[in-house]
Amino acid sequence: MRTGAGEAVGVLCLVSLLSALDYKYHHSEELEAYLKEVHAAHPALTHLHSIGRSVEGRDLWVLVLGRFPTQHKIGIPEFKYVANMHGDETVGREILLHLIDHLVTNYGRDPTITRLLNNTRIHIMPTMNPDGFEATVVPNCYYSQGRYNKNGEDLNRNFPDAFENNNNIIQPETQAVINWIKNETFVLSANLHGGALVASYTFDNGNSVTGTSNGYSRSPDDDVFVHLAKTYSFNHASMYKGIGCDSKQTFRDGITNGYSWYQLEGGMQDYNYVWGQCFEITLELSCCKYPPAEQLEKFWRDNKVALVEYIKQVHLGVKGQVTDKNGNPIPNAIVEAKGRPHICPYRTNEHGEYFLLLLPGKYVINATVPGFKSMLKTVDIPDNTANFSALKQDFSFPEVSVKPRLASCPRTPLYQELERSSAAVKPTLHILVLVIVTISIFK
Repeated sequence: MRTGAGEAVGVLCLVSLLSALDYKYHHSEELEAYLKEVHAAHPALTHLHSIGRSVEGRDLWVLVLGRFPTQHKIGIPEFKYVANMHGDETVGREILLHLIDHLVTNYGRDPTITRLLNNTRIHIMPTMNPDGFEATVVPNCYYSQGRYNKNGEDLNRNFPDAFENNNNIIQPETQAVINWIKNETFVLSANLHGGALVASYTFDNGNSVTGTSNGYSRSPDDDVFVHLAKTYSFNHASMYKGIGCDSKQTFRDGITNGYSWYQLEGGMQDYNYVWGQCFEITLELSCCKYPPAEQLEKFWRDNKVALVEYIKQVHLGVKGQVTDKNGNPIPNAIVEAKGRPHICPYRTNEHGEYFLLLLPGKYVINATVPGFKSMLKTVDIPDNTANFSALKQDFSFPEVSVKPRLASCPRTPLYQELERSSAAVKPTLHILVLVIVTISIFK
């Protein structure tokens, strides 16, 4: 009796602490303390872990939320938000803390939030560059040294690039995120920035293969990316209006192709899409990079609906498992929609799972186990985001009883090789992708 009462008081104290999350900037110690408090108050709904450390040794904390927060469950897609990649771009850092508060306090109360967390595993990293944030002594709307990590590197120029040789030394923060992407089956993501008000989508870089001669770098899934960007902008309080931060800069519907805005080499969203099999967009949330703390409450209100609606899009399209004749999962099977091949083919994970984000419509899904005949299935995909589950379509290979060997795409500039081949022989994009990837993976 006495123990139960003590536990109840303890929980009430934790809830009281959580409800006290205020609209101010939380420095590293406060941020860490808050995340630990959330996990202590909601141990069954959350999992807190560090994916690595910054140059100065600060933990890169990630809070995972969902019905199964500690591990991946078959059929449940993985989603992530990353903020404060540039240390002096601070709004995203704080609104992600308020998003966490919103999710945990409404679970079991709000039907939408409850279903979202029951059917999605959500990873939230409030800061990718804690050193940069702490180095920003005098907040500035436009620029500070805190943009970079402790080594003076721009983390959003530090990832392997699919178009150009990127000779930068991979930073600890970047490597931690790369490893994180490898270890999870992320399907959808967004990284939160500041300095503009727009949703930007891949590609950030490009060449003639992706149509840069027309001022636009188009991915095979351009229609999906436009939809994702519009989902955020039209659920934001004002982003959809397309009003820029000055009279010279406007964005129709509040979205832009990254390359059309400005070319960027070594960006995180392109890396996610090409090598991580994860669709990511970049959200610029404030004209002022480091606005006064008294404006944070309005920023949260402006973004609250959009943040949740965007997570729901992880349930677009089709998902399923690829198995052998004994029902065992086949990892590394290639599964893609016909007519939209990826330069680094999308493959099944260790559970034989695949997730393809596709807009509603009819598609032919091609499943390939190297060395065996491909299997084609026609699917009519509805909009299942409101049901929190993509269409399920499994594949079973009756003649297969062995797992294909591990296959991974090299980090070389794959589109650079594709451009060279295209200039030389000019075959179709699909054939070029198949030839280049086959050579790269299996040589």
